[in-house]
Amino acid sequence: MQYTIRNIPPSIDRELRDRAHKRRESLNKTVVETLRRGLGIGQEEPAFADLDDLIGTWIPDEEFDRAVADQDTVDEDQWR
Repeated sequence: MQYTIRNIPPSIDRELRDRAHKRRESLNKTVVETLRRGLGIGQEEPAFADLDDLIGTWIPDEEFDRAVADQDTVDEDQWR
């Protein structure tokens, strides 16, 4: 849903922008969260981004292991 809100008092605008800046988030996200809290509405259920559906599906692959083996080494000249 999209809204256009007019006649925002300067003090509210300043506070919302300050909060967004401090939280390093968009002004839109800050306004939506502020409205949510002001209305007493709880957070929506988060969408899970975990990898639970992959548990137990690993298949050993020697070719893959060889291909990524260099990533397991430390370049001593770069590590200082």
